[in-house]
Amino acid sequence: MTEPATVEELEQSIRDAQNRFNAGMGADGDASPYPMLAKLRAQAPVHGGWPEMGMVGNSGDGAPTFTAYTFDTVKAIFTDNITFSTRCYEDVVRPLQGPTILEMQEPEHAIYRKLHEFAFARSSMKRWDAELVGPLVDKTIGKIKDTKQADLVDSVFMPIPVRVIAALLGLPDSDVLHFHRLAIDLLGFRGDMDCALAASAKLKEYFVGILAEKRKAPKDDMVSILAEAEVNGVKMTDEQIYGFMRNLLPAGAETTSRSTANLAYALLSHPDQLEAVRADRSLLPQAIEEGIRWETPLLNFMREVTCDTEIGGVQIPAGATMMLNLGSANHDETRWEEPEQFNIFRERKPHIGFAHGAHVCLGMHLARLETTKIFNALFDELPALRLDPDGPAPYITGMMFRSPTRLDVVWD
Repeated sequence: MTEPATVEELEQSIRDAQNRFNAGMGADGDASPYPMLAKLRAQAPVHGGWPEMGMVGNSGDGAPTFTAYTFDTVKAIFTDNITFSTRCYEDVVRPLQGPTILEMQEPEHAIYRKLHEFAFARSSMKRWDAELVGPLVDKTIGKIKDTKQADLVDSVFMPIPVRVIAALLGLPDSDVLHFHRLAIDLLGFRGDMDCALAASAKLKEYFVGILAEKRKAPKDDMVSILAEAEVNGVKMTDEQIYGFMRNLLPAGAETTSRSTANLAYALLSHPDQLEAVRADRSLLPQAIEEGIRWETPLLNFMREVTCDTEIGGVQIPAGATMMLNLGSANHDETRWEEPEQFNIFRERKPHIGFAHGAHVCLGMHLARLETTKIFNALFDELPALRLDPDGPAPYITGMMFRSPTRLDVVWD
């Protein structure tokens, strides 16, 4: 997996690919979906179509599309994974990533969920903290410490989660930039499907060699663990492991990169709350959760309706596509007072930014660990961290994935 390119050229190609991906995901300046989402929630908890994206009526295959906007309806749909199936991802995700747990149904899903949990064992978290995440965060922030200014998105929030995922998969450090570039091309399928399919093929070709190597000489990385994991006599096939590897970047690195950037934007834009967390690190966990609630990095999920049902007072026919707007659910005014405001001191209630139910995010503990390590290091190593008064004004962008494209800061 080597191409004739310098590190600088590869890093720039990643930035260019990320910009194309953002454009394909509806990023358009500082436009926000939240005013429209508030209006839709006020009208009804469930609507036909996907009004905030300009979509109404039927999906491409003729099946009607509905969208859930309130916390209660979104949570109820996540909870009932029989009526609201993830089978729809088979047509969307499998051509790009291969077979993944995302599309699996019960009872198969429960078995493969347990197999995946071997890779995300809570017992491994302490080791990842000490041996991987902590040193990587320190090294990354150490590179910019003496510069006194930086774009945190480009220098910290984008590279760290990708390098964590690459290390957990056991990829050589020299391959990380190539891996990152191909992964972004894979994610950008809405803008360029041919490019995404080509990237998927290259990633699989690369992962075939990685898996073969791990089978010959297992180590303590996720690929070696999954190659050996077994539940009730069931083991993951090679194709399923390739699918896991191709799915891990969008499921882990992309969302963690965006959620950390969103939290940094929120704190830097609210200096009083920034100072409170800097002075009392016990506030950091609730700041992390409030950041994910306030600006959920991935706004939408989808489900396939398996039988006639009713949700939010709306009759939904079998075969319909149900969209779940997590961003709207996390701004539901019946659950949170002044939900549009970022407030780490608000009454603590669970958000739904990591989904819910049988398909709740497997990597949420890793995401929280990475975010905690990053912010503690930022506070410790970059004194008086603040927005650069001479830099471009930051803003969060996107209609599906949301985060700031850059975050210019200075420190003493």
